[in-house]
Amino acid sequence: MTKLNAGSAAKAGYYFSPRSWEVHPVPADGERLPGEAGQQWIAIPTVAALVLTPILGLTFLMFLPFIGFYLTLEAALQPVLRIFKHEATELVATMSPGWQPGEAHLTGKRNEGTKIVEGQGPPADELAKLAEEIEAKRQERK
Repeated sequence: MTKLNAGSAAKAGYYFSPRSWEVHPVPADGERLPGEAGQQWIAIPTVAALVLTPILGLTFLMFLPFIGFYLTLEAALQPVLRIFKHEATELVATMSPGWQPGEAHLTGKRNEGTKIVEGQGPPADELAKLAEEIEAKRQERK
């Protein structure tokens, strides 16, 4: 069995695609096989193409009513499923924890009145006091 990808140049003959259930005739050497990237084609003999083509057609005709029932049922259930999805999303939103990834919670909860500005740390005088305190403790250890 010769397997070729879509877009490949092929020799004259018949090619079957298991993905799309299609038999494609290639009348002349060097013609490119149709389809999207990743689709494979299998070279089949002429006798197999003559047998396979009616079988694929009958299979399609046999399952066509089921395909119609499935699409009708899916179209009818979509609005109902959308309502349940919306309600479930709201329920999850109310039950989710109030933490933010990357936020520290080791010192307790943040005051409600505190505004957080991105990139702004504590004031410089607080940092200076902290640096003096650290240096004093280092001097005590020595």
